[in-house]
Amino acid sequence: MRAMVLDRANTPLVLRTIDDPTPGPDDVLIGVRACGVCRTDLHIVDGELTEPKLPIIPGHEIVGEVIAVGERVERFEIGERVGVPWLGHTCGACHYCASGHENLCDAPGFTGYTIDGGYADQTVADQQYVFALPSGYSDAEAAPLLCAGLIGYRSLRMAGDAARLGVYGFGAAAHIVAQVALFEGHEVFAFTKPGDQAGQDFARGLGAVWAGGSDERPPQPLDAAILYAPVGALVPIALKAVRKGGTVVCAGIHMSDIPAFPYEILWEERTVRSVANLTRRDGEEFLTLAPQVPIKTVVETFPLTDANKALNRLRNGQITGAAVLIP
Repeated sequence: MRAMVLDRANTPLVLRTIDDPTPGPDDVLIGVRACGVCRTDLHIVDGELTEPKLPIIPGHEIVGEVIAVGERVERFEIGERVGVPWLGHTCGACHYCASGHENLCDAPGFTGYTIDGGYADQTVADQQYVFALPSGYSDAEAAPLLCAGLIGYRSLRMAGDAARLGVYGFGAAAHIVAQVALFEGHEVFAFTKPGDQAGQDFARGLGAVWAGGSDERPPQPLDAAILYAPVGALVPIALKAVRKGGTVVCAGIHMSDIPAFPYEILWEERTVRSVANLTRRDGEEFLTLAPQVPIKTVVETFPLTDANKALNRLRNGQITGAAVLIP
């Protein structure tokens, strides 16, 4: 099969022809139809996430068809369309797995980071970490649901019952979570890079009641804010924007250092918290909810062989919505 392979950080992916993967007893072999290009992939390629299996095939927003199954597989049959997310394996035995917090597992495996992912013609995944996908979405439209959507959903739940919700960084995850938030009755305030008029127009077009630069204060205090931009300097800015008792949720797996800030902007029972990975329950709940909203993903597709181009455009802020590779 063809695969785009990362040999070492800060180098372009290399197109290779390699042996087809073989499913283990609990695995499904998937013919990849689409794979989203996530900012986490960019963090891996750029060396900001420092412990990948190398060489590695990136990609963890995978949509494909089951083409073979291991001898113990019972959840899926050949021919089914399925999705594969970031969390690809957990130990099932640690305190976190036993207490319903498998996203914090002590010995996890991550698709496209420690397990070969979907920038390829085929991939293998553990049946327990594969989802059935709702109909009504093309393969490309479904791909961003597998991480941008799932992490967006988890971060929204962590934001609590926020009537006024701020979203910093209006990319793939934000354009999905905004639709869910509006469906559930929240008001959405969108923050983009200063001067990004196109991004602000995009947010307003999705229903944001206000959109402006991240250097601006919202017209009203926010009940909660979610940070999708991996910029630590936004944490104190968001703290200043939320009301007393408000919450700031850091939704990325990587963020630049948070600068020192005065205690007074944290005081009055404001909270800063992070999102770590996802659980299978998140996936089941979100993929049931998506067609009810209905979520409409905005995607730009690229051939598999243009993975480096897609990553570069994401790096430079030139993607509206989500980028998706099509093998």
